[in-house]
Amino acid sequence: MSSSTKPLVGAYSGIFYIVGAAFFWSLTSAFVKVVGQGGVSSQQIVLTRAAVTLIYSYVLVRWSDEASLWGTDLTLLWLRGFFGFATLSCFFFALTKLPLADATVIHYTNPVFTALIAAAVLGEELRTSELLGALASLAGVALITQPSFLFGGSGAALDLTYVGIALLGAVCASSAQVLIRRLRKTEHPLVVVFYFPFVATIGGLPTAAVTDLQWPTLWEWIMLIGGVAGCAQVAQILLTKGLHNEKAGRAMAVSYLQIVFAAGLGLLVFGEAVDLWSIAGALLVVAGTGFAAWKR
Repeated sequence: MSSSTKPLVGAYSGIFYIVGAAFFWSLTSAFVKVVGQGGVSSQQIVLTRAAVTLIYSYVLVRWSDEASLWGTDLTLLWLRGFFGFATLSCFFFALTKLPLADATVIHYTNPVFTALIAAAVLGEELRTSELLGALASLAGVALITQPSFLFGGSGAALDLTYVGIALLGAVCASSAQVLIRRLRKTEHPLVVVFYFPFVATIGGLPTAAVTDLQWPTLWEWIMLIGGVAGCAQVAQILLTKGLHNEKAGRAMAVSYLQIVFAAGLGLLVFGEAVDLWSIAGALLVVAGTGFAAWKR
C-alpha cells in the first residue's frame, strides 16, 4: 500500500469494517430465510445463534491477551446484551407476522433512531450530511423492499401491533449501537461482542421453550451453526470495530449496504428478480451512504 493511500484507509477504516459487516449480515439473513422455510421457529433460530455465537465469543476473548471476560462497566454491558436480544426477538417475530418487505423496511429505520439517540445521549453532532444520507438511504431501502403500505400490492392492512413490535426492534437496535459506541471508552471490542450472545442465550432459553419446538435436521444444524451463527459472529465483530472508529449515525447509514448485498444474494440464491425499483433503490442507497461517509 502506497504512503498516499494509507492516510485515506486509516481515516475510513471504520467505514470499511461496517461495509464488511453489512455483507456478512446479508449472508446471515439468507441462512435464516433458508432455515425458517424448513419450519424452525424464529425464536429457536435466535437461541441457536446466540448459544453458538457465545462459544465463538468466549474462545475469542480467552485467546486475547488484552480482553477481560466480564469487562468493567457491567451495567452498560448487560444493557447492550439485552437490547441486542430484544432486537433479534422483535425483528424475527415481525418477519413471521408481516410481509418480508414491510418488516425489513421498518427495521431499517434504526439508523435514523441511532443518530438521534447518539446526539441526545452521547452528545454527538448530528450533521446535515449524515441526516440527509440516512434519509436518502432509507428511501432507497423503501424502493428495494417495496413495502405494501407504500406501494399498494395486496392492499391488506397491516396489524399495528406487529408494526409496533417491528419498530420496537428498530429502536432496540439503535440503543444497542449507541451503547457499543459508549462502551468503546472502557471495554475491549471482544468483550462487548461477548455480552450480546451471553445475555441473549439467557433470555432465549425461556422464550424458545414456549414456542412450538422443531428439532432441526442435520443440514439445518449445519446452516444454523456455520451459516447463521458463524456469519453473524463475523458481522458482529466487524460492526463493533467499525463503531469504535466511526460516529454512530454515519456508521449506521453505511450499514444500509446490507440491503444491496441482500438483493444480490436474493437473485443468485433464491432467484428473486431485481426490478427497476430495486436498481433505483440500490443506487440511492449507495449514493446516500457515500455522501454520509465522504462529508466527514
